[in-house]
Amino acid sequence: MNRYTVVWVKSAEDELVELWLASSDRTAVAAATHEIDRQLTTGPALKGESVKEGLRALNVPPVRVLYSVNDHDRIVEVALVRAI
Repeated sequence: MNRYTVVWVKSAEDELVELWLASSDRTAVAAATHEIDRQLTTGPALKGESVKEGLRALNVPPVRVLYSVNDHDRIVEVALVRAI
């Protein structure tokens, strides 16, 4: 299976930092982030759930991300981060 490159837009990185700083369990946030990156490197269009055309959501507690997949360039772009 071909691998995808996962990139986090600046605003998503900022949201992740805020989530991490506010968390009582920073280790869980860091582990979830690594798991999100790992999962999205292969078959990202099959992971999570479709939110609307071109946008998917993936939950890895305590983190939820919204992302898009560019199959042609094999890039996953994480656009939004929220706590769940």
